[in-house]
This record gives sequence, structure tokens and C-alpha cells, in this order.
Amino acid sequence: MCSPSVVAAALGEMTRREAMHYVAGMLSALSLSASRARADTPPSGSAADPPAPLPPRRTLAADHVVDLTHTLSPSFPIWPGNAPISLTNKSQFRRDGFYANRWEIGEHHGTHLDAPAHCSADGPTAEKIAPATLIAPLAVLDLRERAKREPDTAVTLEDLHLWEKRHGRLPPNSAVALWSGWDDKAQDPKAFLGTDSTGTLHFPGFSKAAAEFLLQERQVVGLIVDTLSIDIGPSADFPVHKLWLGAGKWAVECAAGLGRVPPAGATVFVGAPKVAGASGGPTRLLAFW
Repeated sequence: MCSPSVVAAALGEMTRREAMHYVAGMLSALSLSASRARADTPPSGSAADPPAPLPPRRTLAADHVVDLTHTLSPSFPIWPGNAPISLTNKSQFRRDGFYANRWEIGEHHGTHLDAPAHCSADGPTAEKIAPATLIAPLAVLDLRERAKREPDTAVTLEDLHLWEKRHGRLPPNSAVALWSGWDDKAQDPKAFLGTDSTGTLHFPGFSKAAAEFLLQERQVVGLIVDTLSIDIGPSADFPVHKLWLGAGKWAVECAAGLGRVPPAGATVFVGAPKVAGASGGPTRLLAFW
């Protein structure tokens, strides 16, 4: 829109007849614009539907993203009696135009998921786990000092109460992780398994009492450990596995780098395998906050 001074200056250069034509044209244009605006606006009290609202924008804002996954190779420690991953090269880019390998691997190797079906006759297999449970607020319990003194230590009710005293009640639909420092031993299979002279394993895990509390008194969707099992190493009957997985919950074992995540305030993403009938499988575990 021109200012009055600009319009006056322009009219000063015109004859009276030219000026009249100019003003008439401006008024006609303004009238047409106003009529179009009225046509686009529903009259007051009209039953015309308002414009559909835009869908809400959902963004994932994170200043930190931490990979909690061990790199899996044939040298990574595995439960006794099982074969480690085997990789066979099938093609090379320079020779074949593409690079590809064949894997042979058990489901419970490396950083991996335990689906409920792993220890429950009626539990869902990996592909049937509800996707919403695989993204969860993360609580990290630091038991490193006790684990150094007591390799078979377990998360207790007291540990959970202490965490809540410091950080508040566990959030709904959260995951609880045990940081024992065991991931630092992953390069030494004997130390990671804690095998003694009798063949008994020794490493930290969760107590049955702690698992019962999380199952009955809190809304927790999953357990995470940096050891080979959510049960302690010398366990022979795996009570936590049976209780937790039997309740339809998931677990992730052999996590890495939990010390790089705050004890509260992070969210964990479980990149669970989606293989029909799987009891679990190697998993990419990420934390962000």
C-alpha cells in the first residue's frame, strides 16, 4: 500500500482526467478485494465447518544420545555351552559390486533382549512386544562399589528406596537398569562370567524381592543389566527370569556404558528384533536426554 505522500506526488504528474481514471481504478480494485474476503469468510452464525486443525508436531529433542550396545564379535563372552556369533563373508564390493556377510548367531548373545516367551509358556515372542513399552524413562542404579566387594550382589528393596529418595518415585512405564561396572570386563570372558574352579558363575543381578516390588508396586516395563543375566551369576533356578518374563515384561542383558547416562532423566530406546517366534535377540540399546 502506497503512503498518501506517494499517491499525491503521483497525481501531481497527471492531468485531471488521468487522475480521475487512476482513482476509479484503485477504488474498484479495493472493492473487489473486500468482496473476495467476505466470500471466503463464513457469515456469523453460519454452519460452515471451521478449518481442520493442523496435527500436532512431535519432535524428539535430545542434547545427548548414548549407545548402550556392545559391539558384537566372535570374541564377546557368551553363556557356557553356546556358540558365539559366526560371520562368513559372501561378497566383496570391488569383486561383486556389493558387500555382504552371513551371520550365524544364537538369540541370547551380546547386548540382547529377553522376550517374555524366553521363560514363559504363554509369553509373547519378540515381535509381539508392545512397541510403546520399548521407549521408556530410564532409572540407573549404581552398585559398582558393592559389586567390587561382592560379585554376587543383587539389587535390593533398599537400593530402590534409596534411588527414589534421591530422584523421586520411579516414573510410570519406566525401565530400571543395574550399573555394576561389569561391562568393563567384556574383553576378558573369564572375568565377565566370573567362573570359579567349580564352573559356577559370579556376577550381579536383581533380587527376586526387588523384581516383585517393581512388578507389584511400580509401573516398570523392563529391566536392564550390564551382566549376562538379570539373575545373579550363581543362580540355578533363575527366579527373576521366571517372575519378570512370566509377567509379560522384557529384559535386556549385557548393556554397555550405563555410567555415561544420568541416574534419572534419560529415556531408553530398545531396538528389539522383530523376528517371528523369537525368544529375544541382539538389540541396539540407546539412551537420550
